[in-house]
Amino acid sequence: MTHIQTGNRIVTQITVIEAEPKKQNEALSLMVDRARFMARQPGFVSTSLHRSLDGRRIVNYIQWQSRELLESAHQSPDFRKEWVKFDHLTDQIDPHLYEVVEVLDAD
Repeated sequence: MTHIQTGNRIVTQITVIEAEPKKQNEALSLMVDRARFMARQPGFVSTSLHRSLDGRRIVNYIQWQSRELLESAHQSPDFRKEWVKFDHLTDQIDPHLYEVVEVLDAD
């Protein structure tokens, strides 16, 4: 389950992927496959995939127990072998780590 809260020790990575609209579904399918792989790795907390309505972007919101475990999962040969397919499906992949600084919920 996704845990979005301040002061959380969970590591958050947000990756924005840009693709041609005609390639968005195929890129998203590959992302779902990679997310299922990551869900079986040590330290996994959650992944939430979002598709833009204009067909140009996919946003992957990833939570992990630690930066080291996340990096280890990303370096797994089984994870990396499918990643080359993104070269043909995407224009840009932009991952960054984030810290939650404020959360507001409806009362």
